[in-house]
Amino acid sequence: MSRIAGLVCFALFGVAAILASMPQAFAEDELKVAVVQGARWETAAAELGQNAGIFKKFGIVLDFEYVADAEEVRQSVISGAAVIGLGVSAMAAMQAYERGAPIRIIGANLAGSVNYWYVLKSSPVRSYKDIAGKTLAYERNGSSSHFDAIDFTKQFRLKAKLAPTGGEALTLQQLKSGEIDVGWAAPPFGLEEIGQDAIRVVARANDVPNIRKKTVSVMIANAGFLQKHKDVVGRFVWAYRKSVDWMYSDPAAVQRYAELAGVSSDVASRLRDQFFTKEMLLPETIVGLNAIIKDADALAYLRKALSRKQLRDLIQIPTGSDARSSCSGGAGIRCWLGIAP
Repeated sequence: MSRIAGLVCFALFGVAAILASMPQAFAEDELKVAVVQGARWETAAAELGQNAGIFKKFGIVLDFEYVADAEEVRQSVISGAAVIGLGVSAMAAMQAYERGAPIRIIGANLAGSVNYWYVLKSSPVRSYKDIAGKTLAYERNGSSSHFDAIDFTKQFRLKAKLAPTGGEALTLQQLKSGEIDVGWAAPPFGLEEIGQDAIRVVARANDVPNIRKKTVSVMIANAGFLQKHKDVVGRFVWAYRKSVDWMYSDPAAVQRYAELAGVSSDVASRLRDQFFTKEMLLPETIVGLNAIIKDADALAYLRKALSRKQLRDLIQIPTGSDARSSCSGGAGIRCWLGIAP
């Protein structure tokens, strides 16, 4: 495992090669995509991109299957009910693969974490330094907010009492009743309260280098479908990438997201500008692979750490034939560039 670098770099399609073949080269393909219900900025590129006509330019029509949580996304792709899934935990994807599930990672969804900790306006806590000796909330044992809280207190050597408080709404209630000192949340929850100065953010999970430099969730594909339709999956990933570009370059994207998520344009704008950087959403790069594998091993997601060969098989991010000269193996629409030294 020591030979596996912490940064895995891949190349997507060459822009010139893609544009040269558009639009007549692409037949229209329909893809069933599983996604957690309720528009989330980190997985919204697919829906926003389709609404903006970006996927159509690549000959793709998306049919969304909305499910309750990321585990259902994973199961839907494993069963073949959907051929692509968004927002699946990187560790959960590794676990499923190790146990023989027919899935492959075709891109990243989110690097880092948008979890944050906050206090009421009246609280004397102003920054992470004031959290020492206080009660610090997280959702539940084993949740992302739990791991973030552990890493956060270790990073800043804080002797805080960690407390599972459940969901965000319940956490806010406990904060108001004085049962805890510092609440946790993930956007868009709390953005209106922040805008009204009812609550104050005192720390973010991304303040911890080990958190922000690690891919948290990925997009997956059914292995059988990928094997037969590599070009289609490749076009999906590139269209997704172009959709992310659009989300951060066109002001209309914020309004489109606000309508999709049922939030105000002010909340949508704050969500993008204060919590999600564009780099966090780029699908072509998986960062912190060493750390991901170490976490998965330590938390018993894996019976044995994945080998380099297994990682090459599991992670199949599409590239274009223009990158052929850089490839360590394979060519064309699915070319693995290997692990950067």
